[in-house]
Parts: sequence; C-alpha cells; structure tokens
Amino acid sequence: MKIAITGATGFVGTRLVNSLQDDGHQVLIFTRNINHAQKIYSASTFPNIEIVAYKPTESGAWQDKISGCDGVVNLAGEPIAERWSPEHKKAILESRQLGTRKIVEAIAKADKKPSVFVNPSAIGYYGTSETKTFDENSTSGDDFLAEVCQAWESEAQEVKKVNVRLVILRIGIVLGNGGALAKMIPPFKLFAGGPLGNGRQWFSWIHIDDLVQLIKESLKRSGIVGTFNATAPNPVRMNQLCESLGEVMNRPSWLPVPDFALEVLLGEGSKVVLEGQQVLPKETLSLGFQYQYPTIKDALIEIVPKM
Repeated sequence: MKIAITGATGFVGTRLVNSLQDDGHQVLIFTRNINHAQKIYSASTFPNIEIVAYKPTESGAWQDKISGCDGVVNLAGEPIAERWSPEHKKAILESRQLGTRKIVEAIAKADKKPSVFVNPSAIGYYGTSETKTFDENSTSGDDFLAEVCQAWESEAQEVKKVNVRLVILRIGIVLGNGGALAKMIPPFKLFAGGPLGNGRQWFSWIHIDDLVQLIKESLKRSGIVGTFNATAPNPVRMNQLCESLGEVMNRPSWLPVPDFALEVLLGEGSKVVLEGQQVLPKETLSLGFQYQYPTIKDALIEIVPKM
C-alpha cells in the first residue's frame, strides 16, 4: 500500500513509519519541517519514503499528493500535556480541527481517493471521573479536552460524504520508549518515584506496539469502520501503575507528587494526569484484536529495560 501520514516525526508516528516500511509499504510523510524529517528518515535507510512540506491548517499544493494513496493516517496535533495558556489551548484545538479539515478537503478533491482514513481522537472525549467506566458508546464529557475531541471527530466524519471508510481511534496514554514514561522513570531511578496526585485516578493506557498494530489493521481490514478505543483492556489506577513501575525497576514507589506541584508546572493541563478516566476497549475487543501487551506489567517489562 501507499500510506500518507501526518505527525510522522512524533512518538507514535516514527514507530508507525518504521513498521510500515518493514512491511514493504510506501509512505508519504507530510511535515512542517523538511530538514527535521530528513534527519529522521534518510533516503538511504528509508528508500520507500517521500517527504512533502505542508502547512497543516492551510490549503495548498501538498493536498494534491493525497491522490493515489491507499490510506491516510492523521497523527498531527499540538502537544496536550503542557501548560494551557489561552494561546496554547487555541493551538491544541486548531491543529486538530483545522488540520483534519484540510486533510478531508484533500481527500474529497483527489482524483484517486484513498479507501480509508484513520483519524485519531483521544479518551479525553469522555471527560474525567474516578468512579465511572467508559466505552465507545458512552456520551462525551463537557470540559475543554472533550470539546476538542468532539470538534476533531466531527471534522473527520465529513470524509464519509465522499465514500471513504473512516476509522476513529480514541487513544489512551501511549507507553513506550519515550512519551509519558520518559518523564516518570527518572525519579524512580533516584529512589524518589511515586504516584501523581492522590493515586486513585484512572490511567487508561496502551503499549505503542499495540497502537501501531491497531492502526495497521485499521488500514488493511475493510470491515473495521467506526470509532474504537485504542486502550489496553486492563486500565489501572495511578498508584497501581507506579507500584508496577517500581517493581519492574526494583525501586520503591513511596513519594507522591502533590497536586499543587503539577498545577504549578502544567496549570489547567494538569487535569490530564490528576483526574483521568477508566476507558474500556469494548468495540476494539469485538473486532478480535489481539493485544500483545494486555496488562501494565507485561508492558513495563518490555519497555523499561530499553530506557
């Protein structure tokens, strides 16, 4: 297949591109920074990759490149786990809402349209709760992240008007060599690790390899249509995560990070880790999807030695 990808230089994107190349697919990378992409994907190492400059929230000649692709994966978006200034909140929303709109616009006008559009969303769609359980049929929340996800998904839905198969993946916290774990491991190495906040908030996660496999199956299997939670089937509370991390690293998990410290660092963005939600992949499991890492212990045993 020939697959177009935005966000291909990010944490998930790089893993996905490497996996697609290993499988012999052609990959078209849309990037705002050509030089950065070329450093990651040298022509000698990645012979099946074409790099295209684009402005994600603007129409342009880049959109013509979508024609002839078999699938599109839209991973672009401003980072969420940072301090939410008014400017950054605007960037979080526009990078997803307008960025998705321009990809759909490109698909709609393509002479040879892709057969599938895989667009991520996030489990922030459901809002936060210490007591509720959410699956794909649950209603949306009403906080900022829920509103972002609703706008994001609404733009993606437009692709169905041109008869392109749509798969929306509501992604949990992705665990791998980087990302969230890269920020959690250093304190544990110094024997100063522990849960964030009160430790009771839910942590709905997925191993990066399972996420990549789910994206690849969404591209290949014509029967996969609709919205699916890209989370492992066994979410844990934050204190359980930290206990497992300490066990795998042979370190104690005894020094909680207080709420106010995260609020000072991240401001309103701290609610991503301080509140959380228990999300179950009901529809994903109904596909028969096989998780390589279904439990947090399985995931950490695979990841931690590499970090």
